[in-house]
Amino acid sequence: MKIKKKYIFIIFFLFLILGIVFFNNFKIKDISEVKIKIENKNKEIIEDEESVSSSNTLDGVSYSSKDLKGNEYLIFADRGEIDFSNKDIIFLTKVRALIKLINSNNIEITSEFGKYNANNFDTIFSKNVIVTYLDNKIESEYLDFSIDRNSMIITKEVVFTNLENTLKADVIEMNLDTKDSKVYMHQNRDKVIIINNKNGDN
Repeated sequence: MKIKKKYIFIIFFLFLILGIVFFNNFKIKDISEVKIKIENKNKEIIEDEESVSSSNTLDGVSYSSKDLKGNEYLIFADRGEIDFSNKDIIFLTKVRALIKLINSNNIEITSEFGKYNANNFDTIFSKNVIVTYLDNKIESEYLDFSIDRNSMIITKEVVFTNLENTLKADVIEMNLDTKDSKVYMHQNRDKVIIINNKNGDN
């Protein structure tokens, strides 16, 4: 009788061990499946974020606006990228702009980069900025254009050239309607350089 109880105890103990082994294997498998599902879900989220990130880039963009006077502002770029933090801001690459004025000559602007505000049409042009109107040409590294202000502020390595003179200054502020300009240096002790193109005199 004691031997029989011993066998029963051994068999019960074996079933208990097998049950524990089976439960652990099932648990590990279940955890692995959950882990794989989580990893796949994270991968999907990352792919979705990458898809959203790439969707904010536009090729061949153009914008236009017109003020109350009828002056028209056209801007074109090879590429535009919308700022996620402010949907009104578009960062531009290879920029070309045309300002068509009712009572004055048109102004053309080109630059490597731009920052356009779709809300008020203000635009920052930067790097290799070139402004042309009539026989005048202005080269710089930075231009702040504003319709509301009705002006352009041109700074950083400014060189103004026409048929007669070449002018070098820190800043040129230009009224868009009248073309009246204010030319100055940041430091009072520095002087605007004016070179006569015909004889090279300052």
